Order: sequence, then C-alpha cells, then structure tokens
Amino acid sequence: MVNMNEITLDGQSKDIISDNISILKEIFPEVITEDKIDFKKLELILGNEIDDSHEKYSFTWPGKTQAIKESQKQSTGTLRPCNEKSKNGESTRNIYIEGDNLEVLKLLQKGYYNKIKCIYIDPPYNTGKDFIYKDSYQDNLENYLKLSGQLNIDDTAEHNVIKISTNPETAGRYHTNWLNMMYPRLKLARNLLTDDGLIFISIDDNELENLKKLCDEIFGIENYINLVNIKSKASSGASGGGEDKRLKKNIEYLLIYSKSNIFKSFNPIYKNQNLIDYIEERRSENKSFAYTKVFTKLGTEEYIGETKDGSGETIELYNVKDFEIKSVKQLMKEENATEGEIYYKYFDRIFTTENAQTSIRTRVKEATSDDYELIHAKYVPVSGKNKGKKITVGFIGSTRRLVSFLNNVAFKQDNEIIKKDKVGTLWDDMSWSSVHLEGGVKYNNGKLVNTNPINWDKTLELWFNDPEAHKE
Repeated sequence: MVNMNEITLDGQSKDIISDNISILKEIFPEVITEDKIDFKKLELILGNEIDDSHEKYSFTWPGKTQAIKESQKQSTGTLRPCNEKSKNGESTRNIYIEGDNLEVLKLLQKGYYNKIKCIYIDPPYNTGKDFIYKDSYQDNLENYLKLSGQLNIDDTAEHNVIKISTNPETAGRYHTNWLNMMYPRLKLARNLLTDDGLIFISIDDNELENLKKLCDEIFGIENYINLVNIKSKASSGASGGGEDKRLKKNIEYLLIYSKSNIFKSFNPIYKNQNLIDYIEERRSENKSFAYTKVFTKLGTEEYIGETKDGSGETIELYNVKDFEIKSVKQLMKEENATEGEIYYKYFDRIFTTENAQTSIRTRVKEATSDDYELIHAKYVPVSGKNKGKKITVGFIGSTRRLVSFLNNVAFKQDNEIIKKDKVGTLWDDMSWSSVHLEGGVKYNNGKLVNTNPINWDKTLELWFNDPEAHKE
C-alpha cells in the first residue's frame, strides 16, 4: 500500500514536465542553463543520433501536439472518499474510483507513480457508435456523470433525453478524435507502471493498427509483448445480422506491452483436461494422440564418452542396453486392461519421439555411432525451465529422435491423469454469459458508463511472478 504520509500535498497533481527536466539535468547537466534546456548543446552531445532530415518515418495526426501537452498538464482536482458506498473501507486493499479517467490518471501520478504492476484497460473501440470523450480539462464529477449518462443533461426535454457524443465514420476526424483521446491516457498510464509492469489493452480491428502504432511510440516498439486473439462470439447467428461482403467478425484482441525490458517472462499457465477425454476428443476429429509408446524395461546405462554444447559445457553420453518398448494397445491386450488403466499404471514411462531441431540433438548425433539404438545425454542447460539443473535426455534411432515423456505435458491427480496445454495467444474458451454480473457487482452492459468486467483477472495474475501484483 502507498504511504500517503510520504506524499507532499500542494493541491496539484504531479508536475511531469519538471520531473522530465530533472531527469535530463541528471543525465546531461551541461545542457541546463538557468533552468532552461539548451537544445543546441544537447544536439552536440547526442552527435550522430540527431535526425534532422525532412523525410522520416513517423506516426502523426492533427492534434497530436496538443494531446502530448495535455498529458503533461497538472490537475487541481481532488479524490474524495465515498464512505457510504464503501465496503470494508478501513481495511480493503482495493480502490474503485469514479470520475473522468483522464483527470483521475493525473491525480494518481503522485501517489502511484511507478508503483502499479499491471494495468488493464478496455477503451472505446471506435465502431462509430461508441462514446469518444470530449475532454474538458476543467472537468469535475458532475460533468463526468452527465457525459456518462448518470445525470440528466437536458431536464426540459420531453423524456429527459441525455445527449452523448459518438464518433461516426462520417465525421471528418474519425481516427483523429480517437487518437487524441487515447494518447494522453496511455502516456499517463505508462507513468504509473513499475519498471517491470505490463499494460493489457482490449481492442477490435477498427483501431488495432493505430493502437499498435500508438503503443510503439509511447511504450517503445522493443517493449511489445504479444497480441492475443480472443474468440468473442459464435461465427454465425440465427438472424444473420451483420453479415455483408465481409466475413463475420468473431475475434477481438488483447494488446500487451511492458514498460521496459526489465520484464522477463510470464509464468506459464495451462488449460487442464482429463487425458482420456482429450484422447477421445481427438479421435472424434480423426486426430491421433502421440504418446503411445511405453518403456516396459528401462535398461542399463553404459558410459561411452562426451561432447560439448554450444557454450563449451560437457554433455555426457551413455548407451542404453537391454531396454524394452511396447505400445499402449499391446499392453491393454496383454494385461486385459482399459486404456485409462494402462496410462495411469505406466504414466512415467509413456513417451513419444520428436524430430526436435536442437543443437544438443545435432551434437549427440555427430558424437555417437549408429550402432547405438538409444542414447542418454546428461548435461546442464544454460536456459529454459531446467536452467542450471543437470538433466537426462533420450535420443533414439539412427536419426536420434528426441524421447519426450508424457509426464512433461500431463500430471496425476485424484486417480486420473490430467493433460495440460500451455495457454498461448489464442483464447477460444472465454465465457461471455452474464459477464456483467461478475464479482457480485452489477454493471451496465456496454462501455458507456462502465466497462464490462471480464473474467481475465486471475489469468493475468497467474502470468506474473508476483501474485500480489497491483492492478488498476
């Protein structure tokens, strides 16, 4: 938690421009003269790194300069606690803030600058129908409530009609309006992230290209992590609504950036399924299951020599003698057992072979005779999940195919075997049913007042090394 006693309260949000100048002064003190930046001197220091050509690659649009300036402006607003609506207000670690998000982001700069591990945002997709913020930089809560449809604007209208701006494609500044809305918010969100923090942004294909370019500029193209494809709806409906010359859209995206290269990797997370159910599912799709061989006898090892890996480290080589291999089907027949019983009994001995493209395999093949049927290579990996641990890897046949065991992709649990599939960049199992009721808090559908809460928080948390990660 942030210690608010350590924060100087002067009635204004963080002065980002002054902070940037202080950083520049720390790195290049000679370019600061009477608290002003001498750009000519800065150019001399940077030398050949200055690009003064008239033609250069850039991403720009009308209003970009003003959007940059707005991200640097201070706010004099105040966040006020709402005790009557709070739950466990004295002890909770969660904060729900209602207000114009640009103003709120500015107000969070002092207390949460470089302190938030993970940010997820769900901005307007700019479909032509969703709300694009008409920023008023003297905004207050009342104005926010009016714009978000929670407070009537026109009390004299026949039905108290609330007029809210959309951004139709017929507008001359269709993409420009969206970019000017997004830039300062993303810039301020980046300031809140820890150096190893990440931002996750939901979007569809209306502004995906522009969002990617915007994030490349704000976060750095080298800090792009992934673009996740999310199946959002069925590919066809009874009404056929929305079908035209284009294919029906059933994919949305999650764009992921890190604040810096300090972030190394996600924790692996998996989708789990009963192994026999998984095998049957593949059979119904006319697909085979690879793990069907069993070492019924493990054999004995005979040391035959050594070779070196790419780092010059030793790889010990052993010939395996007197081993025996049978198929799962053969054992089912011999033991009068079910498929599930054989997989459970021989779980640690079931394997497949792979045509793995690894340097270790190449070096083992070059260092051993074809007369050896099964080779064990023992070495210490310099990277990967087994980094620094001595492991034994099998290579079989004259082509030295990699022996890959079932226990690398499955585990035993409560008298059954669970197949685990590592989650990647395709999420096709998200449930959208009653999503607006998640967490015991009722949200309005759509993005106008509040974004729909999506059941991704546990997925995102598991991806991080720190399970206590802060989230916006």
